[in-house]
Amino acid sequence: MEQIKYRMIIQWSDEDNCFLVALPDFPGQYWRTHGDTYEEAVANGKEAIESLIIAYEADNEPLPEPLFCRMG
Repeated sequence: MEQIKYRMIIQWSDEDNCFLVALPDFPGQYWRTHGDTYEEAVANGKEAIESLIIAYEADNEPLPEPLFCRMG
């Protein structure tokens, strides 16, 4: 799969005792996955994005446009 260009927001949750992963470029449920470590959350986030892309393509739906924030 080509380079992923979608944003992930990773945030620690004391309530859930894990890192939560949001994929704001995809409509629907905000929190998509999680991980016990930051690295696990990143890996799970990438997997979630890849799964969403496959699902969009299987349904012949256009992928959402990635939103970019400029730094500086």
